[in-house]
Amino acid sequence: MMHLRLLAGFCVLMTGCAASGPGGSSPPLAPPAAATISPVIQGETTAKGVRGSWRSRGYGWLLTVSDKGLRLHHESAAGCYADPNETAGLLEIFGYSQPGPEGAMHFLSRPDETRYLFDRIDRLPASCNDENRAWDAPAVFEVFAATLAEHYAFFKERNLDWSARVEAGRAQVSPGMPERKLFDVLSTTLQGLGDAHVNLSAEIGADALNFEETHSPTLELLSARARAEGRPAKEVERAWLRAYRDGILQVILGGKGHQAANDRILWGFAAPRVGYLNVVTMGGFGDKLSREKELSALDLVLDEAMSAFHGAAAVIVDVTNNRGGYDLISRAIANRFADQKRLAFTKQAYRAKGMAPQAFHVEPSPRPRFTGQVYLLTSDVTVSAGETFTLAMRALPHVKHFGTTTRGAFSDVLEKPLPNGWKVELSNEIYLDTEGQLFEARGIPPEETIDIFPKDDLSNGHAKAVLRLAQLSARPEAAAK
Repeated sequence: MMHLRLLAGFCVLMTGCAASGPGGSSPPLAPPAAATISPVIQGETTAKGVRGSWRSRGYGWLLTVSDKGLRLHHESAAGCYADPNETAGLLEIFGYSQPGPEGAMHFLSRPDETRYLFDRIDRLPASCNDENRAWDAPAVFEVFAATLAEHYAFFKERNLDWSARVEAGRAQVSPGMPERKLFDVLSTTLQGLGDAHVNLSAEIGADALNFEETHSPTLELLSARARAEGRPAKEVERAWLRAYRDGILQVILGGKGHQAANDRILWGFAAPRVGYLNVVTMGGFGDKLSREKELSALDLVLDEAMSAFHGAAAVIVDVTNNRGGYDLISRAIANRFADQKRLAFTKQAYRAKGMAPQAFHVEPSPRPRFTGQVYLLTSDVTVSAGETFTLAMRALPHVKHFGTTTRGAFSDVLEKPLPNGWKVELSNEIYLDTEGQLFEARGIPPEETIDIFPKDDLSNGHAKAVLRLAQLSARPEAAAK
């Protein structure tokens, strides 16, 4: 899932966090078991078998592979235009290929990640070759409107009438209108979605403009506090995050805990024989690390923590302040608690014709694991890859879910540059749990509710709640369950 935007935004508030590359796991239709995954670039040129023009299912992409490299176009009912990324950037998403059904081709960023299914086409549509087309405000608006209409998956779940919004917005758009006015119109059409994976960004002159909504009661309380105190919102949230971290290290872990992986992982013992593991982002474990190095940094920490937890009565796994990252990391952590291979969730691109959902599993890691009683903690701040982690952990029978309902934003972020250089991001993938339930927009409810961030004690309530759970977990009757 492209949850990296959320992770990166969190890094602005936390020191020492650096993330890299597009994030996520994989969508649709699994390829034939015998199909070989191969690099798109072989030697100094592209592999002959993938050269040509390709149309994606469910993403609005037209990919051209020539002997000189890769080129991407975006296609919608409102037109076709080139992506600004060149070959090096495109290889981060389409660096590998794998034959699909009936002559189709999967392109993926690495062998264990997202598979995007493409059908071969004879050539690009003629409209894609008009590089001199003038994209005035009405044309940009129509591309924006069509992109959301064709790819955003959750208007119904989020109770927004997109057609009505588009009609209202279109009436305010005219050729030659100021760019800021156009940005305001586009932003207004998105207001009320409350989707953490929807974002509109633009550079106008020297100003960087951005529209997004948090839709988290806890974060909204912090914003209200900032307004009431006349302080910058980021300053207030930084102070709250420092209190959260100090509560873990000093209160929950009694000054004997560990910080590792670029301070993204905190662990120790919250009570005698009760382990505690807190993961604040699913990635960002070092400075501009590749996915392989992210996993290596994670393994070093989890090897030590899981070895220390050996023989514990229970382990509390805390993702109450997890802002997302990579599904790959989520699954790797969940694998440290897996007793056997189990279905974790499925996912499928919106309006991807002829494609079955792709299944994702948790399976026992060959490295140190803990398969005793686990208590998973979430909150309304838990989002994105933190939520796919929650799905994966809930698939394990020895895990019990406590806390409050997660935020409800699962889909990878589909990034769509607009033809005037602006960018819109949206949710276009459908995640379902092992019972086929969709939690997008409503979040995953816990089995037992614990108020993690009480309104009257936002800074200290988390540590108190964890300690209460740890004390209950340490009791002999709890360990026997």
